[in-house]
Amino acid sequence: MANYTAADVKKLRELTGVGMMDCKKALEEADGDVDKAVEALRIKGQKGVAKREGRSAENGAVVSLIADDNTSGVIVELKCETDFVAKGEKFQAVANQIAEHVAKTSPADIEALLASEIEAGKTVQAFVDEANAQLGEKIVLDRFAQYNDGFVYAYMHRTMPDLPPQIGVLVEFDKADAATAKGIAQHIAAFAPKYLTREDVPAEVVESERRVAEETTRAEGKPEAALPKIVEGRVNGFFKDATLLGQPYALDNKKSVEKVLAEAGVTLKRFSRIKVGI
Repeated sequence: MANYTAADVKKLRELTGVGMMDCKKALEEADGDVDKAVEALRIKGQKGVAKREGRSAENGAVVSLIADDNTSGVIVELKCETDFVAKGEKFQAVANQIAEHVAKTSPADIEALLASEIEAGKTVQAFVDEANAQLGEKIVLDRFAQYNDGFVYAYMHRTMPDLPPQIGVLVEFDKADAATAKGIAQHIAAFAPKYLTREDVPAEVVESERRVAEETTRAEGKPEAALPKIVEGRVNGFFKDATLLGQPYALDNKKSVEKVLAEAGVTLKRFSRIKVGI
């Protein structure tokens, strides 16, 4: 005779996301004790986590959490294997809970985040592994951004209407300007600049671009005397493409982003762009 009820099975499924037959078996082994059944399923699930380590997690979602007064904000990327899991309520709830934890604790980096306790006695890494076990897919948390030193705004972009946001942009300005922040964040989502200014581009990257430009120009048979000017033009073209301030503004390509910001009278202090799986 079963020592559990249908309500117990339902509760266990809601707590773990595990299939009905596995829930029934766990309850039988735990003599109807739901807490013990949860623990048993978690232990079994962790074994499955190791098996999933070699799999690829290229789907997922980017979630954001912005303070009501826009003085702080976070974006978090949580990855999974399939878009089916990505659009599920359980997966998105896990991502949002992690974002709330980041907002409250301000971890220094991803290692500190994973090692921090999201619940009493449970680290974020254990929390992610638990989701891994419950959802039956490899779940990965390896990127987040948090700003709290200015006017913070987030723009979330859906690449498909039935999926959660796949691109998240977080910007921080020196003063409040929601309209400009939205426009710039949308621009960043679309054009994916790698750096804010020329000064932010590492010297080795610039040298590499200059070397490629010079070798390409020589291979094209350009006159030796013209090389410096041509190479400089190509390096400047790289800066225009790679730096946000140098790019033509998405909503008015006759102006650079730098000019748009100057006309608005605001300074963009920093930005982060996260695209799921990239």
